[in-house]
Amino acid sequence: MSNIAEGFERDGRREFVQFLAVAKGSVGEARSQPYLARDWGLLGEAEFETLHRLADETSRTISGLINYLQSSSVKGRKFDRNF
Repeated sequence: MSNIAEGFERDGRREFVQFLAVAKGSVGEARSQPYLARDWGLLGEAEFETLHRLADETSRTISGLINYLQSSSVKGRKFDRNF
């Protein structure tokens, strides 16, 4: 969440996409933790499935935003001369 906020505040599309990519990587890191917790007996299968589904959904959402921004002609507020 912090990477997404920081990238957005930089007011440029390319930087925002860069920070979204970092956030997507963090989702991958977080996705690995339930595997460990399940393997160590700290997490049940139902909880594991819920966390895995949420991580997958979050990753897909970030990917969709990256794809949208990469196809957008808007460069960001810092490039808007009227701002």
